[in-house]
Amino acid sequence: MAKDIVQETMVTVWEKLNRIRSSESFKTWLYKIVVNKCYDQLRKKKNKPEIRADEKTWTYISNHISTEQSTTLGNNETARIINMLTNRLSPKQKAVFVLSDLEEMTHEEISAITGMSKRNIKANLHYARKNIGEMIEKYM
Repeated sequence: MAKDIVQETMVTVWEKLNRIRSSESFKTWLYKIVVNKCYDQLRKKKNKPEIRADEKTWTYISNHISTEQSTTLGNNETARIINMLTNRLSPKQKAVFVLSDLEEMTHEEISAITGMSKRNIKANLHYARKNIGEMIEKYM
């Protein structure tokens, strides 16, 4: 699924690259295309059942987070944990959380990408952080 989104994104970028006005706006434009492709994919699979992590997986996560070795986790393992946590968020919360906390974008950039108001971005980011914190506490 992710490979399909990347491929569709690259095709769209190739087809519409001549519309980009400046190199500064390219990053925002590219992220907007990716977010829209992800939303399209989510709409397509909306009727399909969602796969959730089982207790064994959450136990594994909690064992790694609860130890003080979390700072020494490898990039792949850290990415897998973050992916599992963020997959439990709503699509909007996940998009805002990833763009803000992982990609370190400003609220202005996130607004340009997602089309959300800054107020909605702040609210979704607040609930995303709260939900992730609760998930971590629950499984520690």
